[in-house]
Amino acid sequence: MRIDVFTIFPGMVEHFVGQSLLGRARVTGELDLRVHDLRSCAIDPHRSVDDAPFGGGAGMVLMPEPVFAAVEVVDPPRPLLYLGPAGRRFDQPVARELAGLDGFSLLCGRYEGVDARIRDHLCDGELSIGDVVLAGGEVAAMVVVEAVGRPGPRGVGEVASGDDEAFGGGPPGYSHHTRPGALPGGPKRGAGPRVPAGGDTPPPRPGGGPPLGGNPARAPPPPPRLDDPVAGGRGQHRDALPAVAGRFEDRQSLPGPAVRAVARHGHHQ
Repeated sequence: MRIDVFTIFPGMVEHFVGQSLLGRARVTGELDLRVHDLRSCAIDPHRSVDDAPFGGGAGMVLMPEPVFAAVEVVDPPRPLLYLGPAGRRFDQPVARELAGLDGFSLLCGRYEGVDARIRDHLCDGELSIGDVVLAGGEVAAMVVVEAVGRPGPRGVGEVASGDDEAFGGGPPGYSHHTRPGALPGGPKRGAGPRVPAGGDTPPPRPGGGPPLGGNPARAPPPPPRLDDPVAGGRGQHRDALPAVAGRFEDRQSLPGPAVRAVARHGHHQ
């Protein structure tokens, strides 16, 4: 599988994906993960990638020129998914969908987000890791890469360990123990697991049952989806990942670089 990540902080993502199982999968070639610096396609000496919103407003927005240029130079695997708050809620079923693809790409926003033309004419869809405010999409990209890299042989030592996780078909929130069963200090530090007579392993977890030694209420109900009208969603278009449709033809209708430069600074006049 190939995953491309576009960001203005490539070192942040590279450090994360170079560790642990993801790093090992990259070394063995099981996971082809490429991180691209959006500043490499900036069009000014200062390598600027952001500007104030056209018409005024708080914060800064990623400009379209370097983002379009970076994606067009790389020609990454599709779909290209923008990591933003209005996207489809990322969860384990979505991770499985992405894991079933040959590849996909992620675009990390920063500051107040990206120029709307990037979302509308360059990206194929949008993903959100939840209702939380972040300074950028890099942390969200790490969540997606980690979750998608876990199923199957990509970055997983044992396939069963991924299939048996909570949200992967196993019971949610069951307890884990290590040896020894009894800790020094007595019962005040807690009792170990119940071991069957004549055995040294606990009984298998019942599929779909409550957590062993725990409270079924420990696992909270799933939160409402962002597309739920009761929860204030914005429509049903986020229910499915977009098909890989290649490049959008209407991107050709974007104004040229000179016109866009004037438009960006028009509010200063």
